[in-house]
Amino acid sequence: MFNASQFENKVALVTGAAGGIGYQIATDLLHLGIHVCLLDSNESALLTAKTRLTQLGFSSNFGVVSGSVCDLAIMDLIDKYLARKRYLSFDFVINAAAISPKKSDGLRTPAWEIDPVQWQQVIGVNISGNFYVLRTVLPRMIERKSGAIVNISSLAGRRYSSIAGAAYVASKAALDAMTRQFAGEVADFGVRINGIAPGRISTPMANVGGDYLNENIRRATPLKILGTASDISKLTLFLLSDNARFITGETFVVSGGRGL
Repeated sequence: MFNASQFENKVALVTGAAGGIGYQIATDLLHLGIHVCLLDSNESALLTAKTRLTQLGFSSNFGVVSGSVCDLAIMDLIDKYLARKRYLSFDFVINAAAISPKKSDGLRTPAWEIDPVQWQQVIGVNISGNFYVLRTVLPRMIERKSGAIVNISSLAGRRYSSIAGAAYVASKAALDAMTRQFAGEVADFGVRINGIAPGRISTPMANVGGDYLNENIRRATPLKILGTASDISKLTLFLLSDNARFITGETFVVSGGRGL
């Protein structure tokens, strides 16, 4: 069980927070009394998320930042947010921002047909974007000798994927390596970094594939269910908590058994 007091007066940054897994994590953090900064590049979705959270009664507990993690300017936007709110540092950071371009039928583009521009876009968000965020928040965490970070990866980065495109697969494999390397380098300073590699999760991103594809994946999943954003959020909260104080540099597969 969580000791609620460990989350008192804590501050969290969630990227990709306007929808899907990121939004669920942000909402659950708010329920714990944590101040949350929601960062997303989709201004319309971010506005909708802001409205929904305000209606839930969280108006004084969160703020929003509109911007793309793959833009170097995001580093300055994050710093300005901390300064504006007069926070010394983020206690928790969840990197959930990611893109996974698909064809109009929801299927992947063959590796040899991927547009180089699209490749750069995926790498820019899924890898460089995570680096820019880590590069911004870690110095403050190191100075305070505390902090916990969770990177949202993917099962696709750990095995052959018949669904995700090569750029996405490569980016998530790289994110797992980044999680290990960064975790090892900051461990001396009391900062923990872990990852979660979800299987098929019922989110707007997954729904692009349509009911037929998702049903086939469900049947191929040993537990015969698809995951939910809440499944990922629950593990995220555990990894951020003191209950996970002896865990760092790991990426946990949450796939209903598809990662076996």
